[in-house]
Amino acid sequence: MVAGETSGDLLAGLLLDGFRARWPGLRSGGIGGPQMVRRGFEACWPSEKLAVRGYVEVLRHYREIVGIRKQLKDKLLQQRPDVFIGVDAPDFNLDLEADLKSAGIPTVHFISPAVWAWRADRVEKIRRSVDHVLCIFPFEPALLAQHGIRATYVGHPLASMIPMQADRAAARQKLGLQPDDLVLAVLPGSRRSEVVYLADRLFRAAALVRLAQPAIKIIVPAVPALRQQIVDAAASAGLPTDAQIVEGQSHTVLAACDLTLIASGTATLEAALFKRPMVIAYNMNWLSWQIMQRKKLQPWVGLPNILCSDFVVPELLQEAATPRALAAAVLQWIDAKITAPEKITALEQRFTRLHHELQRDTAQLVTDAIQKILEG
Repeated sequence: MVAGETSGDLLAGLLLDGFRARWPGLRSGGIGGPQMVRRGFEACWPSEKLAVRGYVEVLRHYREIVGIRKQLKDKLLQQRPDVFIGVDAPDFNLDLEADLKSAGIPTVHFISPAVWAWRADRVEKIRRSVDHVLCIFPFEPALLAQHGIRATYVGHPLASMIPMQADRAAARQKLGLQPDDLVLAVLPGSRRSEVVYLADRLFRAAALVRLAQPAIKIIVPAVPALRQQIVDAAASAGLPTDAQIVEGQSHTVLAACDLTLIASGTATLEAALFKRPMVIAYNMNWLSWQIMQRKKLQPWVGLPNILCSDFVVPELLQEAATPRALAAAVLQWIDAKITAPEKITALEQRFTRLHHELQRDTAQLVTDAIQKILEG
């Protein structure tokens, strides 16, 4: 298996639980993170090695990443595993999968590349590289079938992992927050490049929100490997010193908060599954942004908006993601709690419907699909 970042590590860890229940003697290895290692996965390289987003950023790490892929390919061609599963990270995994498939090793890709959102040119590469795609969104198998790609909808693991109704009081108690506190969660991303390009803006925005709402509590869950970088960014941006920066615990923080200011990515779907109002932000290298914009097929970037086919929550991207604009969008949600509670209720109801749509026994469906692949 190869999982390329924190979210991939989380999803792969959930799959490994299902695999071990079905195949107790299973051995797994490749590239993964702490969630996978905790389940007995043999990580030759840590997943953070692949946690790079944006064309320019990838170029900076290109030689190292290509070197890792070649070493892993040679290792797998020698070991010849029963099946290879690439978990997201399509830029890394599809090329590796193509080489393994041509050598007769069954290849599975978990989480279909979002050809319906951008990079439609990737469809041919998927067909060439992958024996089967495991899809986390219900509309994807039919779309892939149009291009001759076998696929199965398995639901989104997070929809089963996150409760339909989170226990806000218990989460607040765990974090030392009071039941009646107004709580803003700030999630600056799980990649080093995201923290570099976005954290300063988010923290400056949070500081402005505090000026307008002096009683608000600010809490920041930090990926352990990036904690010091996030602490430094918060201090540089003037985030109030009483803001809590906690290691990990993103789900506890999302359960506890009233709303979140959040980097675009898997975390936005997690926030939606916790039924939280949010402001989605993103900023990356200018050239990477220009290239991505030309490949974009939909008006939305944030997963909750893509899945709802509407701007149900605000997105502020690149030049639009100024601290002042981000703070204003957060304050609108805070104001709505008092002046337009029906807006909050409508959002919670829409996210509840989305939660039901994505909730399946993912581990069982994945193991069933892989069993069929192993049986030929």
